[in-house]
Amino acid sequence: MKTFEVNDMTCGHCVGAITKAIKAAAPHAEVHTDLARHRVMIDRAGVDSIQLGKAIKDAGFTPVVFGDVIGISSKHAAPARSGCCCG
Repeated sequence: MKTFEVNDMTCGHCVGAITKAIKAAAPHAEVHTDLARHRVMIDRAGVDSIQLGKAIKDAGFTPVVFGDVIGISSKHAAPARSGCCCG
């Protein structure tokens, strides 16, 4: 299971946007979210963490592999924001 911390995931709409982006990159992935802890857990993705992180980033969020930076440093990640719509 791959786990990301996505601190700018702040509401159900954010969860939906991230899930949709992951499913576009990995259609068979099982996506589990913990909104309160800002965690996205992905199982059976069939693609690596870099591709999953890119999908989340391309959706406008700032993914960090839980406990480690995903192939890009945070200074290259999407700009921090307060969330998708409930800023």
